[in-house]
Amino acid sequence: MPDNYFQTVLTPAVQQAQDKYFGEHQIAENAPKGDELTQDEADFIASRDSFYIATVGETGWPYIQHRGGPPGFIKVLSPHLIGFADFKGNRQLVSTGNLTTTDRVALFLMDYPNRTRLKLLGRTRVLYGREHPELVDQLAPESLRRKVERLFLIRVIGYDWNCPQYITPRFTASEVEKLILPLKARIAELEARLAARDGSPDLEKHR
Repeated sequence: MPDNYFQTVLTPAVQQAQDKYFGEHQIAENAPKGDELTQDEADFIASRDSFYIATVGETGWPYIQHRGGPPGFIKVLSPHLIGFADFKGNRQLVSTGNLTTTDRVALFLMDYPNRTRLKLLGRTRVLYGREHPELVDQLAPESLRRKVERLFLIRVIGYDWNCPQYITPRFTASEVEKLILPLKARIAELEARLAARDGSPDLEKHR
């Protein structure tokens, strides 16, 4: 159970808001220091090809960044640790800079086709890729290792699964292609039958 997630986010202000709108509030107490990822979370994370990461800057403003890569580019290293390689991008380094002042992050991992989302809180270490080649090998596919600039290691503090309400199903090009393969095969089969019928002797006699 994600007990530490709720103990972390259910602040007095949040509980007051719940009291105002619902007449009662949720309570989470005596949680462990960190929620442990189970096989369900590990499988879900390992199948993602993107996620959103939120940090907070020195001005107090939150900043949300998209991260993407081949499926499985974010790795579950232990029940309390995940990591990913940060590839060359727009060189703004807003998330990286923010993490030098506070190591707290929030991740949103989405599965749009199945209308599923996983929220995760953690504390992050950012490592320079050139100083940790063994981790680069572990966290990045061989074809992308030359593009790795930094490595993010996130100690999981808590997580929670959201309900599917209001998640609009969306599909990648490869997912759409996989879905329509049976339709393409059926169309090809029917076209072959039509071609054979159109060229049959019996049909020619009736023309």
